[in-house]
Amino acid sequence: MVFSSPTFLFLFLPAAFLVNLLFRRSVRWSNAFLLLASLLFYAWGEPVCVLLMLFTTLVNYLAARAMARFPAKRRFWCGLAVVWSIGTLVFFKYTDFLIENLNGLFGLSLPLPHIALPIGISFFTFQAMSYVLDVYRGEARLSRNYFDVLLYIALFPQLIAGPIVKYHDVDEQLRQRVITVEKTASGFRRFCFGLAKKVLIANTLAMTADAVYALPLESVAAPAAWLGAVCYLFQIYFDFSGYSDMAIGLGLAFGFEFKENFHYPYVAGTMQEFWRRWHISLSTWFREYVYIPLGGNRKGKLRTGLNKLAVFFLTGLWHGASWNFAVWGLYHGGFLMLESYGALKPAKWPRLLRHAYVLLAVTVGFVFFRAETMGQALSLIARMFCGWEISAVARAEFSALITPLCIAALAASVFACTPAAHRFGERICAHRPALEGFIYGAAFLLVALSALCLSTAAYNPFIYFRF
Repeated sequence: MVFSSPTFLFLFLPAAFLVNLLFRRSVRWSNAFLLLASLLFYAWGEPVCVLLMLFTTLVNYLAARAMARFPAKRRFWCGLAVVWSIGTLVFFKYTDFLIENLNGLFGLSLPLPHIALPIGISFFTFQAMSYVLDVYRGEARLSRNYFDVLLYIALFPQLIAGPIVKYHDVDEQLRQRVITVEKTASGFRRFCFGLAKKVLIANTLAMTADAVYALPLESVAAPAAWLGAVCYLFQIYFDFSGYSDMAIGLGLAFGFEFKENFHYPYVAGTMQEFWRRWHISLSTWFREYVYIPLGGNRKGKLRTGLNKLAVFFLTGLWHGASWNFAVWGLYHGGFLMLESYGALKPAKWPRLLRHAYVLLAVTVGFVFFRAETMGQALSLIARMFCGWEISAVARAEFSALITPLCIAALAASVFACTPAAHRFGERICAHRPALEGFIYGAAFLLVALSALCLSTAAYNPFIYFRF
């Protein structure tokens, strides 16, 4: 069961919201109900793996309690919890990857176990680790209630694909929160726009991107290669930012306020700015729990550069057990190093050139992210820049790909990936408060269109569900 499924939209979500309203005056009963609903939500698709989440939460909860009871061994208990969490993630996510590389390096023939990957494991293990690490560092209050910690990790709006929430950000809300008409209306409006991002834009562009990446490499000319790359550039943004909008909106409707996860990354003028705007919760997590403990920028330029490369290598691998993801991470880390050392100084360039530089770099980088193999990625990038000998077959192929629906989705993407739409809505509400109702009407119209598309189209899961 996922956010964009009819079962969730028309059965689970209304039922959960209405029942939670009955407990709005009692945070204790509301927490109990939301925990039960969240476990049911996860168990719907992962009935066995819910036990893994329960146990991972228990290990981190008990480790935090042990740190308070045995302060002289705080580091040991914290380390034990981190080792368990990382070990669990490695076992489920990277076992096949490690065995494949061992087989390739040493000529072995070890069998691959093909362990099923629990949905959202990268997100809930990172949240569990952040809880115990923040308690260790004195940045979060120790919770003596296991079910509070479990609700923090399992809360269904952000369980599957983030944003990655820190315990101290919701600690007070777990003990005291208020559901108001204004919050609920604002939350559902944001959910509606997030759903439209996913269903109407991301899914539409996915059809073209998937078609390009499924073509035989020898038949892909530059126009088709660029079309596939640009479609995926917008697909992944609207897919993931749409999920984040839905999670943040639902959280607000249920009384929780989560931090933003995207802030118009495609308007960035440097790659450093891009990463301050893209998947903010993940980049913040790696900065606070990996980059700073490694020394950050406190130990000279060389060490700073190596720390950044290490962080981005891990960021890439976090996304998936493939060298494609690792290369994608190092690719971005390389750009940040060039900017940090002054080899690239986009901040001094004209604004249009700065934006073009970031979009070009990010578009090419996402080819590594989307491609099935490193060979496919390199071939497609080569086609993007060198495949300008266009045959009649290639022209016909491109014409079949660039459908009116694709053009409309690309046009909507260009407008919606900038702050222009949000600012336009704010101006309308500021000067004509009565027109705010039209924005809500537009949101529900988009939900109706999304539901219609969901009823007629094939299932297309969120990209980040596999991470």
